[in-house]
Amino acid sequence: MEARDIKELFVNNNKTLGSIESFTGGLFASEITKVPGASKFYKGGVVSYATEEKIKVVKVNKGIVDKYGVVSQECAKEMATKGRQLLNVDYCISFTGNAGPDAMENKPVGEVYIGLASEKETIVIKKNLTGNRENIQKEAIKIAYEILEKNFQKK
Repeated sequence: MEARDIKELFVNNNKTLGSIESFTGGLFASEITKVPGASKFYKGGVVSYATEEKIKVVKVNKGIVDKYGVVSQECAKEMATKGRQLLNVDYCISFTGNAGPDAMENKPVGEVYIGLASEKETIVIKKNLTGNRENIQKEAIKIAYEILEKNFQKK
């Protein structure tokens, strides 16, 4: 599964997509928008790298951040659901986690959460990835493509 396959899924199903990214730093949006015709389904994204931007821009509940941290299932879920509203899209994918090089919030390098919000449900997948920052980011994008594909197969 690649970005062009995601385009086909969304265009063929007449659905829109947005993204809220943290540790991926906009890599998902970059990969999606390299595909000609991405504007037919991808409405945009937010890179909320800093915690305060997750709260101020994306409207992640501060209580969730205080209780669970930004590297958490709860934060990924909030990012996806609030991002879906913010971007006015059918689906919103979110990325939060720790790409390293140091532990963050007492959570190991490679602990990542990828959320997907749709009209029907919001799911979050936790992964423990290995490698350097770039490898962790790229692997998370591949996992996101798989999550998106599986979502359309469930119909």
